[in-house]
Amino acid sequence: MISAEAFLRRNPVASQDMPIAEQHVQSKPSGRFSRRGRDAAVVEDPNDLDACREAALRLLDAAPRASGALRERLLAKGYGEAIVDEVIERLIRVQLIDDGAYAESAVRYCAGRMMGRRGTVMELARKGVDRKLAEQVCDEAEQNGIFEDAAWELGRQIARKTHGLDRRVRQRRLWSAGGRKGHSPETLRRVAAALLV
Repeated sequence: MISAEAFLRRNPVASQDMPIAEQHVQSKPSGRFSRRGRDAAVVEDPNDLDACREAALRLLDAAPRASGALRERLLAKGYGEAIVDEVIERLIRVQLIDDGAYAESAVRYCAGRMMGRRGTVMELARKGVDRKLAEQVCDEAEQNGIFEDAAWELGRQIARKTHGLDRRVRQRRLWSAGGRKGHSPETLRRVAAALLV
C-alpha cells in the first residue's frame, strides 16, 4: 500500500483537484501555481487569462461569492489586476456572479442567525459586497421587518435560556447578545420590555 505523500509526489496533477486543506501534505509544489498558505500563491504568469478564469470558476464552484471577495482571492493568488477585472466582468456578463442575489441570500442567512441591520451590513461588507449595495439590500430587509423579527427571536431565545434569573441579568444578556449581533437599541428596549419582565 502506498502512502498519501508518495502518491502525491508521483501524481502531482491529483493534488490540483484536492481541497486546499489536504494539499499541505504535498512536499513539492507543481502545476500552474504553488501554494504558500490559504490564499497566497505564486502564479507562473500573472497575465494568464485562462488560468485566472479557471481559478475563479474553482472558487465559485466551492462557494458562492460576491465579486469583491472573488477579486480579493484572485489578486491574493498573484493574478494581475487587469486580468482579474476582465475575468470578473465576463463572469458577471454570463451571470455566474450576481452581487444583488448574493447579498439578498446573505441577508436571509444573517437574519437566520438573528443578526440586526448593522451587523448584517458589516457581514456583507466582510464578504466583499459593495457597501452601497449592502446598505440598499439591508434597507429593503428592514422595511420588510426582517431585522425586527430577528430581534424578537433573539429575545425569545434569551428569555428561555435565562428563565428564573434576576431581571437585570436577563436584560444584560439580551443587550450583550443584541449589541454583538448589530441590533438597534430602540428595538432591544422594546423586546426587553415585553419579554424580560
